[in-house]
Amino acid sequence: MEREKRPAVKVLAVSDQVVEIVYSSRIRQRFSDVDLVFSCGDLPCFYLEFIASMLNVPCFFVHGNHDVAEYGADGRLVLEPGGWVNLDGRVVRSQVKGRTILVGGLEGSQRYRPYAPFQYTEREMRLKVWRLTLSMLMNRLRFGRYLDVLITHAPPLGIHDGSDLPHQGFEAFLKLMARFRPRYLLHGHKHIYGLDTWRTRFGATEVINVYPYRVLELEL
Repeated sequence: MEREKRPAVKVLAVSDQVVEIVYSSRIRQRFSDVDLVFSCGDLPCFYLEFIASMLNVPCFFVHGNHDVAEYGADGRLVLEPGGWVNLDGRVVRSQVKGRTILVGGLEGSQRYRPYAPFQYTEREMRLKVWRLTLSMLMNRLRFGRYLDVLITHAPPLGIHDGSDLPHQGFEAFLKLMARFRPRYLLHGHKHIYGLDTWRTRFGATEVINVYPYRVLELEL
């Protein structure tokens, strides 16, 4: 007997630009049915905190290369938005629609300025991927799969990226996808316009550029 297909997980994904349709008093009406929110970086804390407070669903983010500290309502400098879970270098489990969703994250872009935060050489990013390996192997033992969704700021090398170093993707992401086969990789960083490609299949993984926002139905 064929197993009944499970309903898709509906996701609001944002990156790189504050969008009026999201930063709106009507956000609840427009996005009331989303199950999760992902941010792929380069967004101010006030924007992300507004989304989290209005939608009241699990929210996960990674930093982009342009993220900076900003003053909060109490006058203190803050770098991370309240109500959000920082996924960088982690794999977390989220319960959605009666199932466990395995989500990991890797922040930042290629390093183009010495010592700048949220920028990494290819070697540094390979090390960050290596540090995720144990968690993904444990997922495989417990759940039969390594990872469902990987959230990054930069794209993989050669997929939706640019020719200049600041917008070049990471080869480490290609190797991660080939070895651990996440169902989706969501990224931002590279602004897209018109007929630019924003959704590409790489092996078992759907690579999606979410700039500046997308509502996605993920089959998980």
